[in-house]
Amino acid sequence: MNENDQVEFENTPAPVRTTTSSAVKTAGRESASLDLFMDVMLKVTVELGRTRMTLQQVLDLQNGSVVELDRLAGDPVDVFVNDLLIARGEVVVVDDKFGVRITEVISPENRKGNL
Repeated sequence: MNENDQVEFENTPAPVRTTTSSAVKTAGRESASLDLFMDVMLKVTVELGRTRMTLQQVLDLQNGSVVELDRLAGDPVDVFVNDLLIARGEVVVVDDKFGVRITEVISPENRKGNL
């Protein structure tokens, strides 16, 4: 649809839904309870890739050494919150700093399988 399209609505009254005051109070308490956690700091980790190295290879690392990872340049990176995979994204640069543009959010059902 664009701004020039016209929409016609049927003049049917919408059903009225009523709630009890206890349901409203419960919803309000749940919202207030959740608000208590909004300032909790979480550890966010972005993983570019992985590799395995022998102890000797690790001991041989020096300035300028390159560690090859299991992903190609441009492949999605994994975003973990408190060690739980929650999203995938692409690496971006923002004001000379690395960032991640989220391209896929892992569904809560699939997150459970990553525990």
